[in-house]
Amino acid sequence: MKIKSTDNKEFQLLYDKSKKLIDSARNNVGQMANVVTVLTSFLLGRYIVEQEQRGTERAKYGAKVIDSLSTYLTEEYGRGFSRSNVAGMRQFYMAYRDREEEIIQSGIGQFGRVFEIVQSEIGQLEIAYNKIPFKLSWTHYQVLMRIEDRDERDFYEKEAIHSNWNVNTLKRQFHSSLYERLALSRDKNDVMRLANEGAVPQKPQDILRTPYVLEFVGLEDKASYHESDLETAVIEKMQKFLLELGKGFLFEQRQKRFTFHDKNFYVDLVLYNRLLRCYVLIDFKIDELTHQDLGQMQMYVNYFDRYERIEGENPTIGILLCKRSDEALVDLTLPENANIYAKEYKLYLPDKKLLQKKLKEWLEEEEKNYSEKSKKELSLT
Repeated sequence: MKIKSTDNKEFQLLYDKSKKLIDSARNNVGQMANVVTVLTSFLLGRYIVEQEQRGTERAKYGAKVIDSLSTYLTEEYGRGFSRSNVAGMRQFYMAYRDREEEIIQSGIGQFGRVFEIVQSEIGQLEIAYNKIPFKLSWTHYQVLMRIEDRDERDFYEKEAIHSNWNVNTLKRQFHSSLYERLALSRDKNDVMRLANEGAVPQKPQDILRTPYVLEFVGLEDKASYHESDLETAVIEKMQKFLLELGKGFLFEQRQKRFTFHDKNFYVDLVLYNRLLRCYVLIDFKIDELTHQDLGQMQMYVNYFDRYERIEGENPTIGILLCKRSDEALVDLTLPENANIYAKEYKLYLPDKKLLQKKLKEWLEEEEKNYSEKSKKELSLT
């Protein structure tokens, strides 16, 4: 039956409220189902730990608790409660037990309260969802809880939430050592900000990685290939390349031509970062980095700053992606604050333990330098 226009006006408030209710319920029902799964795992993990603490022989008793509970739950409910799954719930609780008080204080420590919220406040499910300190799926947390370092674990959780990563993307970013690569491109204070806020670019250095990982292009590292091959492979995998670059990147053009004094010049990739509000120019270099490469990039950056940048935009950033960077050559060739960076790329996933070791050594050196500087300042006063 077709609704009359007069009926539309008379019942418009009813229509609007009904639509808002249904849209809210549909948008949040998946989230709430996720929440119930994650909270179930968290609370079961807590029950296991509480039971373990009653045992006199900790190690044997702990194993017995998990085996016994797994057998019981499998008999009661069937699949989903294998020994490894139940042990994973305990591990999840141990990794996130610091959130227990937050769960209790929010009033959702008991499932009755969760369903009460769902039933009585269905039009405001988003409010209820925001009270819960777990925003990802149980499958996400099965990956995260295995990350031992808390700062690193918090970083990947925040990035997965803010960037809406699926589980495969989370795994790829972890195995490509995104946290370590970002941290090695920052100062000590920015490393702490990574754990607390995630990777939100606020200055040019925030978009840099050490190194960039381009394993997805499918080029063998030892095989013979040209710069054009690397560029073409990146273009074909542009979505993954932009993910590797970080937040806020938009693709503008490949081999962008500009003419100056009747000569044509070509930039391999022209991107724009909407968060930094600036152009980002990328050139690929597979041979040894030279001062001519740096001078050419400086010319590209100067051109974009003078002829492409509009009022309100920030200075252009230039990145030379090369097989091997040479920081000494960069420092000698370019003026300070040139906004041009030579960064290495790898065609394979890096050695995570090696990067972790490098990061630890770098942080220790930073701490040592900071202490020496503080002592020197005190002696002067």
